[in-house]
Amino acid sequence: MNGLDRYFKISERGSTVAREVRGGFATFFAMAYIIVLNPIILGSAKDMYGHQLDSGQLVTATVLTAAFTTLLMGVIGNVPIALAAGLGVNTVVALQLAPRMSWPDAMGMVVLAGFVVMLLVATGLRERVMNAVPLGLRKGIAIGIGLFIMLIGLVDSGFVSRIPDAAHTTVPLQLGGNGHLLGWPVLVFVLGVLLTLALMVRKVPGAILISIVAMTVLAMIINAVATVPSWGLTTPKWPGNPFDTPDFGLVGQVSLFGGFSKVGVLTGVLFVFTVLLSCFFDAMGTIMGISDEAGLTDEKGYMPGMNRVLFVDGIAVAAGGASSSSATTCFVESTAGVGEGARTGLANVVTGGLFTIALFLTPLATMVPSQAATPALLAVGFLILSGSIREIDWADWTIAIPAFVTMLMMPFTYSITNGIGMGFISFTVLRLVAGRGREVPVAMYVVSAVFAFYYVMPALNLT
Repeated sequence: MNGLDRYFKISERGSTVAREVRGGFATFFAMAYIIVLNPIILGSAKDMYGHQLDSGQLVTATVLTAAFTTLLMGVIGNVPIALAAGLGVNTVVALQLAPRMSWPDAMGMVVLAGFVVMLLVATGLRERVMNAVPLGLRKGIAIGIGLFIMLIGLVDSGFVSRIPDAAHTTVPLQLGGNGHLLGWPVLVFVLGVLLTLALMVRKVPGAILISIVAMTVLAMIINAVATVPSWGLTTPKWPGNPFDTPDFGLVGQVSLFGGFSKVGVLTGVLFVFTVLLSCFFDAMGTIMGISDEAGLTDEKGYMPGMNRVLFVDGIAVAAGGASSSSATTCFVESTAGVGEGARTGLANVVTGGLFTIALFLTPLATMVPSQAATPALLAVGFLILSGSIREIDWADWTIAIPAFVTMLMMPFTYSITNGIGMGFISFTVLRLVAGRGREVPVAMYVVSAVFAFYYVMPALNLT
C-alpha cells in the first residue's frame, strides 16, 4: 500500500484509497451509458457503400477503448479523468465523414487527427495554448462545464426534454415529456437528487455512490412491480444472461489515407481539422475543469504533469479510430468521481478495470438507468460553480464578459468546444478594442483565428 500511495501520490493529494475506489465506481456508473449510446449513433449510419457497422462489434470496440485509454490515463497521467468515445465527435464521424467514404476511411481520418494531437503535444504547442488561457477564462470554462453537465443530467434523466419542431415554438426545452413531471423514472431521478444533496449536506462519505446504488435498487423494484413504458437507453432489471462474448471484429479496420481519394485532399484535410478541433478543445476544457475541481492546479491554474495528460489524450483519439469506436476523449462525467473524492489516477484504474469487466458483463454494466446516475451530475455541477465563480474578476469586463460567454455557450450550444471558441474570440476582440492587445498571448490570437475559420467553413462551402 505504501508503494501504491507513493506512485499515485494519494496522501500527498489529500485522498485515501477508499475515496479513489468510490470515485472510480461513481465515474463508471455516470458514463456507462456510452456503452449503449455510441453503438446506437455509429450503428445507425451508413457509409457511401451502404454498409453499417455491427452493433455487437461496436459495443466491444467502445468498451475496449474506454478501458484501455482510461487505464492509460490513470497510470501515466495520474489524474481521475476517464475516457470513452466522444459524443459530438461520433456524430461528426457518422453523419459527415462516413456518408462520403467507407467506414475504414472515416476511422482513418480519426486516427490521423489523433496523430496530429500527439504531434502538437510533442512540440509543446498544445500545452502552450492551455497556458495562454488567462485564469479568469479558465474559471469560466470550469463553470461552463458545470452548467453543461447539469443540463446533461436534466436531459438524460427526462426531467427536461426537447420540444418537437412540430410544436412551432421558439422555446427549446420543457419540463418533463409534455410540460409536466410524470412517470416513475422521473420520480427516481428527483429522489436521487434529493438523496445525493442530503447526504452531501450531512457530509456522508460516498454520498454520490450511495445514491446511485440506492436509486438503482429502487428503479429495479419499480420496474418489477409497475408498468413503465420506457426508462431510456437502459432498463433497470437483472439480465437473463449477464455474460456476453466480446467480438473484436472492428478493431484494426482502418484505412489511413483512403478517404482523401474519395473526397479530395482539401476536403479530407478539413475533415481531419474538424475532428481535431473538437477533440482538442473538448478535452482541453474537460481537463481544465476537472483538474481545477480536484485541486490539482497551482495558484495560476496550471497543472503539473499536464503534458503527459495531453499526450495520453492524443493516444486516445487515435485509439478510438483504430478500434472503429470513433475518437475517444476525456469524459466530463469524471466529475462524478471527483465529487466522490477522487484525486489521483487510482480512481481511473478502478474505472478502467470496471470497463474491462464490462467486456464480458455488458448486460450488467448497462443495468444502471440514467435516472439513477444523473443526480450526481447536478450535485457536481453545483460544486464546480460554487468553487469557481468567486475567482473571476467581474470588475474587468475584458475577462468577465468572455468568461460569461463561455459559461453560457457550453450548455446553450450543447458543446464544450463552442463555449471555448466563442469565449476565446470575445476575449481577443475585447482586449483589442480596449487597447490592451499586447496583453493577449500570441497563442490566443492564433487559436481565435482558427476558431473564426472553423465557424465560417460551412458558409464558405468548404466541406
